This record gives sequence, structure tokens and C-alpha cells, in this order.
Amino acid sequence: MNMNHDYLHQADCALCNQVGGELVWQNDVLRVIMVDEPHFVGFVRVVWQAHVSEMTDLPVAQRSLLMKTVCLVEDVMRRVLRPTKVNLASLGNMTPHLHWHVIPRFETDVNFPNPVWAITPEQAAQTPAPVVTPEQYAAFVAALKVALWDV
Repeated sequence: MNMNHDYLHQADCALCNQVGGELVWQNDVLRVIMVDEPHFVGFVRVVWQAHVSEMTDLPVAQRSLLMKTVCLVEDVMRRVLRPTKVNLASLGNMTPHLHWHVIPRFETDVNFPNPVWAITPEQAAQTPAPVVTPEQYAAFVAALKVALWDV
């Protein structure tokens, strides 16, 4: 899906040119997407629509809106999926477009308590354990849509 909006855009940026996952919600400045990570079902990205690299590229009010949205996603995740822990990260080393990862972690996931990015090739090759059921996933996405209505 091509993202054509009237804001800063970088032609070679994956998050400028593609939604980046299953679109749950968006407005003019933000979008929330579900990431297809079989070992970490429920993984969410909160993406700033305009191409900026760092939090401090945004005015304070926009930073606050972004973090309010990240926290809202975490809150819904905790209530619906009930993970052992929630990991929050904003790295951007591979894709320098401002976005936050909100990742539910469970004691039974493939490499808990290690970071999701520390998954070994052997672990990645394993059949994903059913940590989040399809029903829980659907309930989570539905709850996100309701919660994000007022952002």
C-alpha cells in the first residue's frame, strides 16, 4: 500500500511507502499497526506518519500525543492479552523513521526473558508456541480500535 500524504516523505523509506503491517487505526499524524511476528503475536508498532527520525524532531505537543498513544496501546495490551511484561522500544537503526514497538512478552515465548531481537536462528526455526489465541488477538485488535477512537 502506498502512503500518499501531504507531509514529509522519503522515497526510500519503508514506513513512508508502506503501511508496515495490518493497519488497525490511523489519523493524519499517527498510525497503529499489527506486526506479523509469529513468535511474538500481538506485536504493535505506533508509527509517526511524517518522516522524522527522532522524538526531539517533534514539537512537545506532538511528542506528548505520540507517547499518549504508545501508553494507550500498552494499557489495552495489558488488559486484553495479560502478558508477563510489555517491551517498549524506539530504535530506528534499520528504519530511521520515528516509530515505537509495543511488544507483549510471555514467560512461555521462544526466548523470554531475552530481547525479541536476540532470537537465535534455531529459535526462529521453531514452530511458534500458541501464546496468544486467535480469539485473544481479535479481541485485542477490536479493543485497540475502540480505545484509539478518541486519539
